[in-house]
Amino acid sequence: MGNVINITQLKFSVGELVHHRLFGYRGVIVDVDKNFQATEEWYQAVAKSHPPKNKPWYHVIVHDSEQATYVAEQNLETDDELAPINHPMVEQFFSKFEHGKYRRIDLDN
Repeated sequence: MGNVINITQLKFSVGELVHHRLFGYRGVIVDVDKNFQATEEWYQAVAKSHPPKNKPWYHVIVHDSEQATYVAEQNLETDDELAPINHPMVEQFFSKFEHGKYRRIDLDN
Protein backbone atom coordinates (compact mmCIF):
# COMPACT_ATOMS: atom_id res chain seq x y z
CA MET A 1 0.00 0.00 0.00
CA GLY A 2 3.02 2.29 -0.33
CA ASN A 3 1.80 3.78 -3.62
CA VAL A 4 -1.59 4.87 -2.32
CA ILE A 5 -2.08 8.58 -2.88
CA ASN A 6 -3.82 10.61 -0.22
CA ILE A 7 -6.68 12.04 -2.28
CA THR A 8 -6.68 15.27 -0.28
CA GLN A 9 -3.21 16.08 -1.65
CA LEU A 10 -4.45 16.03 -5.25
CA LYS A 11 -5.97 19.02 -6.97
CA PHE A 12 -7.43 16.84 -9.76
CA SER A 13 -8.57 13.24 -10.21
CA VAL A 14 -8.91 10.72 -13.05
CA GLY A 15 -11.77 11.69 -15.35
CA GLU A 16 -11.58 15.41 -14.64
CA LEU A 17 -11.37 17.92 -17.46
CA VAL A 18 -8.37 20.23 -17.27
CA HIS A 19 -6.89 23.18 -19.13
CA HIS A 20 -3.13 23.66 -19.51
CA ARG A 21 -2.20 27.11 -18.17
CA LEU A 22 0.82 27.60 -20.44
CA PHE A 23 -0.15 25.86 -23.68
CA GLY A 24 -3.92 26.43 -23.66
CA TYR A 25 -5.09 22.94 -24.57
CA ARG A 26 -7.97 21.05 -22.95
CA GLY A 27 -7.73 17.44 -21.86
CA VAL A 28 -8.88 14.75 -19.47
CA ILE A 29 -6.80 13.11 -16.75
CA VAL A 30 -6.27 9.37 -17.27
CA ASP A 31 -3.75 8.69 -14.48
CA VAL A 32 -1.98 10.42 -11.59
CA ASP A 33 1.51 10.07 -10.13
CA LYS A 34 2.03 11.43 -6.61
CA ASN A 35 5.35 12.83 -7.82
CA PHE A 36 7.39 13.02 -11.01
CA GLN A 37 8.04 9.57 -12.51
CA ALA A 38 9.72 10.25 -15.87
CA THR A 39 13.46 10.44 -16.53
CA GLU A 40 15.75 13.33 -15.71
CA GLU A 41 16.53 13.60 -19.42
CA TRP A 42 12.82 14.03 -20.21
CA TYR A 43 12.45 16.61 -17.45
CA GLN A 44 15.38 18.70 -18.73
CA ALA A 45 14.21 18.47 -22.35
CA VAL A 46 10.45 18.94 -21.91
CA ALA A 47 9.64 20.52 -18.53
CA LYS A 48 10.99 23.95 -19.45
CA SER A 49 9.30 25.76 -16.53
CA HIS A 50 10.99 23.28 -14.13
CA PRO A 51 7.87 22.47 -12.08
CA PRO A 52 8.38 20.70 -8.75
CA LYS A 53 9.06 16.98 -8.95
CA ASN A 54 7.73 16.32 -5.44
CA LYS A 55 4.15 17.38 -6.29
CA PRO A 56 1.53 15.44 -8.31
CA TRP A 57 1.98 14.94 -12.06
CA TYR A 58 -0.88 13.96 -14.37
CA HIS A 59 -1.22 11.85 -17.51
CA VAL A 60 -3.57 13.80 -19.79
CA ILE A 61 -5.05 12.97 -23.18
CA VAL A 62 -5.41 16.10 -25.30
CA HIS A 63 -8.65 17.29 -26.94
CA ASP A 64 -8.78 17.29 -30.77
CA SER A 65 -5.46 15.45 -30.90
CA GLU A 66 -3.95 11.98 -30.70
CA GLN A 67 -1.46 13.19 -28.09
CA ALA A 68 -1.08 12.24 -24.46
CA THR A 69 0.96 14.49 -22.18
CA TYR A 70 2.57 14.36 -18.75
CA VAL A 71 1.88 17.56 -16.84
CA ALA A 72 2.83 18.98 -13.45
CA GLU A 73 -0.10 19.98 -11.25
CA GLN A 74 0.98 23.65 -11.20
CA ASN A 75 0.44 23.86 -14.97
CA LEU A 76 -3.16 22.66 -14.85
CA GLU A 77 -6.43 24.35 -13.97
CA THR A 78 -10.04 23.21 -14.06
CA ASP A 79 -11.53 23.34 -17.54
CA ASP A 80 -14.64 25.52 -17.49
CA GLU A 81 -15.94 24.28 -20.83
CA LEU A 82 -17.30 21.00 -19.39
CA ALA A 83 -17.65 19.55 -22.90
CA PRO A 84 -16.47 16.03 -23.84
CA ILE A 85 -12.93 15.47 -25.08
CA ASN A 86 -12.38 14.38 -28.68
CA HIS A 87 -9.54 11.83 -28.50
CA PRO A 88 -9.25 8.29 -29.94
CA MET A 89 -8.30 6.80 -26.55
CA VAL A 90 -11.23 8.15 -24.50
CA GLU A 91 -13.16 4.88 -24.77
CA GLN A 92 -10.14 2.86 -23.57
CA PHE A 93 -10.23 4.66 -20.21
CA PHE A 94 -13.80 5.82 -19.69
CA SER A 95 -17.29 4.36 -19.98
CA LYS A 96 -19.33 7.56 -20.01
CA PHE A 97 -19.30 11.33 -19.71
CA GLU A 98 -21.76 12.95 -17.34
CA HIS A 99 -21.99 16.15 -15.32
CA GLY A 100 -18.77 17.47 -16.89
CA LYS A 101 -16.65 14.47 -15.85
CA TYR A 102 -15.66 11.10 -17.27
CA ARG A 103 -16.39 7.86 -15.45
CA ARG A 104 -13.57 5.31 -15.40
CA ILE A 105 -14.37 1.94 -16.95
CA ASP A 106 -13.21 0.03 -13.83
CA LEU A 107 -15.81 1.85 -11.69
CA ASP A 108 -18.60 0.23 -13.70
CA ASN A 109 -17.57 -3.33 -12.85
